[in-house]
Amino acid sequence: MTDTTDIKKGLAGVVADVTAISKVNPETNSLLYRGYPVQELAATQPFEAVAHLLWTGELPDAVALADLRATEREHRALADEVRAVIDLVPLDAHPMDEVRTAVSLLGAQDLAGSGSVLAASGSAEDNLRRSIRLFAALPAIVAYGQRRRRGQEMVAPRDDLDYAANFLWMTFGEEADDLVVDAFNRSMILYAEHSFNASTFTARVIASTLSDLYSAVVGAVGALKGPLHGGANEAVLHVFDEIGEAANVSPWLDDALENKRKIMGFGHRVYKRGDSRVPTMKAALDTLIEHYERPDVAELYDALESEFVARKGIYPNLDYPSGPAYALMGFDTLTFTPLFVAARVTGWTAHVMEQFGANALIRPLSEYVGPAERHVEGYVPDAADVEVAERPEEAAG
Repeated sequence: MTDTTDIKKGLAGVVADVTAISKVNPETNSLLYRGYPVQELAATQPFEAVAHLLWTGELPDAVALADLRATEREHRALADEVRAVIDLVPLDAHPMDEVRTAVSLLGAQDLAGSGSVLAASGSAEDNLRRSIRLFAALPAIVAYGQRRRRGQEMVAPRDDLDYAANFLWMTFGEEADDLVVDAFNRSMILYAEHSFNASTFTARVIASTLSDLYSAVVGAVGALKGPLHGGANEAVLHVFDEIGEAANVSPWLDDALENKRKIMGFGHRVYKRGDSRVPTMKAALDTLIEHYERPDVAELYDALESEFVARKGIYPNLDYPSGPAYALMGFDTLTFTPLFVAARVTGWTAHVMEQFGANALIRPLSEYVGPAERHVEGYVPDAADVEVAERPEEAAG
């Protein structure tokens, strides 16, 4: 690298574009969706209304919400072809592989016969329809994935239940208590959007090539699978399982820090004073702990948080309370990241549509640090090679 090149490893601090979808307000340390603090949305809105907000810029009125819910219900059922392709994924594969594969098939079915790849990006109306279809289909995909790994039959959706209640119904085959539905709804809203995170940026990069919305979401699913991003909520439960009980926190943390282990569920690149979503999710977790009579979970949670903050000054992120909350609801640990997909697909698709609306191909540069130019022994350049070498310098493609 040269002394004059300012390399931003991981694009840290780089402002790549503008967005009207979300931001973290530094004055209040609040995450805003289209200007609304997310904690207010989680306390007052169904997830369908927040999806509408992310896609259109405004919360829906009663008519718009009813229309969205009606459309969502039309696409809830798991199509036979999608179920068949999920069944081809090995049971010991990660369920994110099921999700990625199912989304790819949904896209192939929807775009079949649409013509040239040059028209893949589609119209604004096309992409809103595609966004709603994915939003509606993912709960069945995630629910069936968990049930088939447990050796259980698929549960059909119910039109009399809203999004959150139906998601739980398809996963567990019984109606959830209102308290559990509310906690789950809040978690979906909190996970729905977070500006230019790794998976969202991946989706925007793909969209910037004028590929289709489904391809952008498939790429985002792949990015979210990583343990430094969406997979972190799974890792929190593995940590809890490893520690076992509150009394083991100190010796476990001694060993973890001595061996320089990364403690998942703590720290965030954007938040320096703590993740603004944590208090809302922690309150939901507390209600679940009381509901399921699991004070041991609260003791372990509080012990690890207080000791880690005291030692490192690093605060929890959203994955820390959401992991045990999902476990108490009955979700398998491997299902946590697919749940993240079901929530974040609203943010991803909002960003894809925003990218299409004012597109510029995302193509950053790199600083080359490999060997200097060298040549294959015995190679003799032909006239075409010489002509290219003598042309004026051109921008790299």
